[in-house]
Amino acid sequence: MKNKIATAGLAGLGWFVASPAFAQVNTGINVSGYGTNDPETIIINLINWVLGILALIAVVMILIGGFRWMTAAGNEEKVDGAKKLLVAAIIGLVIVMAAWGISIYAVGVLAGATGASVI
Repeated sequence: MKNKIATAGLAGLGWFVASPAFAQVNTGINVSGYGTNDPETIIINLINWVLGILALIAVVMILIGGFRWMTAAGNEEKVDGAKKLLVAAIIGLVIVMAAWGISIYAVGVLAGATGASVI
């Protein structure tokens, strides 16, 4: 009896979790399996996504460094480790922001040189 109840509960849970996927049948999605974006748009979106994730990681590392510094309780070794983490995270964030600016500039220059539209 317990197995039947557990099986019915798991089936109901599976149906509940999968039901949003069934609700999106007629949403105008390209059913051929291929996207409709051109390669330029795909590359720009990929660069923005990767740099956004890297910036998020850098910000989280800054928060972790600040937390370590605040919880060091005067221990100089822990404070020095937290300072090193903060400096490294800030340098990483500066590098990510510079890469984002350079990539936007490069895409703009290439689009201008080829006559393509800039997104």
